[in-house]
Amino acid sequence: MRYAGFSNTLLIRGHSWRCVRGFTLIELLFIVAIIGTLAAIGASTFSGYIDKGRNATAMVDIGDMQVGIARFRAERGRLPVSLAEAGFPNALDPWRNPYQYTVLEGLDKHDFDAKARWNKFEKPLNPDYDLGSSGKDGLTKPKITHWESYDDIIRAGGGRYVGLALEY
Repeated sequence: MRYAGFSNTLLIRGHSWRCVRGFTLIELLFIVAIIGTLAAIGASTFSGYIDKGRNATAMVDIGDMQVGIARFRAERGRLPVSLAEAGFPNALDPWRNPYQYTVLEGLDKHDFDAKARWNKFEKPLNPDYDLGSSGKDGLTKPKITHWESYDDIIRAGGGRYVGLALEY
């Protein structure tokens, strides 16, 4: 169809193209920005699931270690001096840090106070032994109310609680 001498064929550098259409640079930038925003939201959500999974793995590991320590104690009448002696050599948490195990039973008051971990009421978490992971950041302090201990996975209440220090 021709109107007043014009056709719908566009001549670009000697090539005849029919109705050349495409996206403008602004439209492409807008699409890239939307995709980038969605990817950032998805990545942060996904990393949250990874953290929850690693926390759950550490909790299960600590539960298994409690059972192994209880079995050792039943057989030998004492607590193991290390996790290796209880059957957990080179035990690493999901963040590749060694699990922390400290025997508290039988210590005098000074040594107990120096080695025990403490809750928000200045009470020891456990009377017999402390067992836990330093969490995602790999940092920990004796008081679980310190910010470096918030992400720690702890055993507390003589083994009745295993979970995040922040939630205890």
